[in-house]
Amino acid sequence: MNRDITSPQQPTVSRTFTVLLSPTRRGARLARLLTVAHLDLWGLPSESAAHIVAELATNAAVHGRVQGRDFRLGLTVHREKLLRIELTDTRGDALPVVPAPDPHTESGRGLLIVETFADRWGVVPGPVPRKTVWAELDLVP
Repeated sequence: MNRDITSPQQPTVSRTFTVLLSPTRRGARLARLLTVAHLDLWGLPSESAAHIVAELATNAAVHGRVQGRDFRLGLTVHREKLLRIELTDTRGDALPVVPAPDPHTESGRGLLIVETFADRWGVVPGPVPRKTVWAELDLVP
């Protein structure tokens, strides 16, 4: 028997979780709570991911909201080395940018928080009318 054929293979994706949530403050809060619960269940650190999801879900609920359309939260752990967070909303026309916030305003710092906690992040437009904002966290230093 050929040993190469029978040897176990490492999966390319270890764990994944996806859920649709309402584009409301309650949906954004639930996204954060579900993220913490799943990462804790998987035995992974959740603090940085919770901050990232809180900001991206709030943006999806406030800026990416279209009446009657939900946003999607996706968590994927690749080979126990990388956590990818994706939030997809239905406002593809509102691509996020990281402006320098006015020091006297109480808002406008969400993506700066994402940039601080994430090892990498970006935006994937489409398919129309959607966009996905993603962030990655390295799990192994």
